[in-house]
Amino acid sequence: MGSVLREIRIRNMGVIADATLELSPGLNVVTGETGAGKTMVVSGLGLLLGERADADRVRTGEKSALVEGFLDVPGEHVSAAALADEFDVEAGDEVILSRSVAATGRSRAQVAGRSVPAGVLARIGHELVAVHGQADQWRLKQPEEHRQILDAFAGPELSELAQRYRDGYVRLKALRAERRELTLKAQERAQRLTMLEAGIARIDEIEPLEGEDVELAAESERLTHAEDLLAASRGAGAAMAGDELSPDEPNALALMAAARSGLESGVTLDADLAPFIERLREVQTLTADLAADVAQYAAAIDMDPQRLQEVHQRRAAITQLLKAYGPELDDVLTWREQAGREAQELAGSDDRIAAIDAEIAGLTPKVGVDALALHDLRRSAAERLGEAVTQELHHLAMGSARLVVEVSIAEADKGLELPDGRLVKPSEHGIDDVTILLSANRGMDPKPVTKAASGGELSRVMLALEVVTSTGSVPTFVFDEVDAGVGGEAAHDIGARLARLAQSAQVIVVTHLAQVAAYADNHLVVHKSHDGAVTESGVAAVTGDARVTEIARMLGGDTTSAVAREHAESLLTAAGASQKASA
Repeated sequence: MGSVLREIRIRNMGVIADATLELSPGLNVVTGETGAGKTMVVSGLGLLLGERADADRVRTGEKSALVEGFLDVPGEHVSAAALADEFDVEAGDEVILSRSVAATGRSRAQVAGRSVPAGVLARIGHELVAVHGQADQWRLKQPEEHRQILDAFAGPELSELAQRYRDGYVRLKALRAERRELTLKAQERAQRLTMLEAGIARIDEIEPLEGEDVELAAESERLTHAEDLLAASRGAGAAMAGDELSPDEPNALALMAAARSGLESGVTLDADLAPFIERLREVQTLTADLAADVAQYAAAIDMDPQRLQEVHQRRAAITQLLKAYGPELDDVLTWREQAGREAQELAGSDDRIAAIDAEIAGLTPKVGVDALALHDLRRSAAERLGEAVTQELHHLAMGSARLVVEVSIAEADKGLELPDGRLVKPSEHGIDDVTILLSANRGMDPKPVTKAASGGELSRVMLALEVVTSTGSVPTFVFDEVDAGVGGEAAHDIGARLARLAQSAQVIVVTHLAQVAAYADNHLVVHKSHDGAVTESGVAAVTGDARVTEIARMLGGDTTSAVAREHAESLLTAAGASQKASA
């Protein structure tokens, strides 16, 4: 297949001022003297693929570091559609990823010229590139990593079942937590419900109406001063229209009648008096109407002491509600409405517990069935993984090694009940304890891989696991000194295995072993220069005589020595023959 990473450019990172790595399909090998900056190549690639930004990587004296990657994504790859949807990148188009880190620590990421979070780079990188370094060997010290390796190998069938189990487990856990909370707070809820019900009953007994407090206050004033109001209204009525009890007392209507009579007697003498007569007639009409209204008001005045007492009692009752739930009557009515809803919810908690119990009872067996099915799939996959990695190790100068993946269930006194009646302790990932074991030599019992393997053997185990667990969906592998602690024939075997892997994927290897570098399809050398003040590194591809010189240097010999160069040439010849034989 074609290369995915076509070119990597690194600027102002560590000792690298400005370097370009032109990559090819097949096996790309990066070598160089210690301190030349080989590690910065992998660090730059990690940064480009979404790893945490570290300001310490910025070259001393520079404001920022920059890494750019130029990718050709195969049209059939799973990420091609996502890149097309998100970034309008068509299949076959070049995709440029970039990441910059300022000396202040701030970083920026871009995909196809568009700014994105670093997490997007990480997602794209995870789909396209598998990076494996020396530090990854520590993954095997974490039991959880053993399960992840097994699950990655098992494939989509296990992945789908694991997701279904996880959904059920998470739901079951949430239901139990909710039930526990409801049960633990039962007394608190009962006290709250009692308080609410008492308040509701108190308000409902009085049944206050909106605006009633204002109306009662006005009515109280009228009833309290009824005699004064009656006297005032009767006096006003008498002044306007007279009083039957005092017919001789002057009043407004009588006086206006006399005035009108006088004007009417004079109008025959002067017609200009006519308008005055008309205006006086209007005043008489208005006064008569007003006198009638006042009389009606006086007749309606309630002199009922019993009603006054009722009003006082009603106002007192409402005042107590205002003190408890006010300060305004609207506040009292709002409290009653909200309290009613809350009381209904609290009263329904028992119903909720019953509903939770019913759902738990129905869900638990399903989760148990999925957990056991997941366990069976893992056991089957574990056997296949052990056999596959063992075969890989036999190709890596570990002919007597045997890798075993152990899948066990830890039973418990309480926990999830399986269909066979066993109680186990579940987790989000299932009920299994997964352990990778290694027997490095024939006749030895398998032991945890980190205890059974030497440093060099552990490197080969990691390489074998990386190759075997690859689903083929990752088109580029990066290995950072996976050959650490390895030498001799084992180094040849690792080089040959990497070369075979490179027949179906792009492989980038940072190595210090000449035996591995000899298998390169594209050999890149990181070189450093020093002007007396500043050290700088660059990258150059080597072929022909220059490559022989680099292989000779890696062998530890004098690069001008005929013996060293013959040794280098023999390595290259042997590697070439091995590659042709396996093609």
